[in-house]
Amino acid sequence: MNEQYGAQPILQFSDVSLTYHTKAGETVAAKNLSFSVDRGEFIAVIGPSGCGKTTVLSMTAGLLPPSSGKVRVYGKAPDRSAEYFGYMLQKDELFPWRTVEQNIFLPLEIKKKNTPEMRSKALALAEKYGLGGFLKHYPDQLSGGMRQRAALIRTLAAGPEILLLDEPFSALDYQTRLSVCDDVYAIIRSEKKTAILVTHDISEAISVADRVLVLSKRPARVTAVHKLGFGDLVPLKRRESPQFSSWFELLWKELNI
Repeated sequence: MNEQYGAQPILQFSDVSLTYHTKAGETVAAKNLSFSVDRGEFIAVIGPSGCGKTTVLSMTAGLLPPSSGKVRVYGKAPDRSAEYFGYMLQKDELFPWRTVEQNIFLPLEIKKKNTPEMRSKALALAEKYGLGGFLKHYPDQLSGGMRQRAALIRTLAAGPEILLLDEPFSALDYQTRLSVCDDVYAIIRSEKKTAILVTHDISEAISVADRVLVLSKRPARVTAVHKLGFGDLVPLKRRESPQFSSWFELLWKELNI
């Protein structure tokens, strides 16, 4: 599918606005959002609490249609049933009664892709990223970091091309977050996926993203886009870089204007 569109952005928001209508009135959640994401990019979206960061992911996946403007994925309106999206949430949401292996196979069962070939690919991912010895374990036998890694492998099992990450590290303690952030970054890079991360954590955004999009208070609009320029530095090494504090200071100021 990707070759069909050549250099065209994999995702394009063009003057997108979204208004929620309730009995009490209407709320403008987003106004004139415009940005694009290229194939293979890791984008972080930050903004004040309640500004609509998760709403951006929902519109990307076609779960919420915009009130005006256009969202385009591979040049077309997003289809909520499309198989090119993988969603990773704040909690791992592993089923406690299923083993790690059975949890990883779950999207294959749901999407009717539960073939020997697809199961083999999923198990190869688990083996490649350190879960090979834990496939018969249950989630409560794993650490928080291992559970989140299993959740990512489950997300990747059905072969999505675009990963939507909704604050996937926020439920972890600080030390585990640093380690898991490194793991997730390495896996996404190795598998050459396009990723969009929404987070309230400025440090997290700087440590993983190629570019950071800054959103305003509601109604959300893009107030700044920054290309970070860390190259292939892994998250922990980025945090040690002299550039890190400069980026943090700038983004902090932009969020508090």
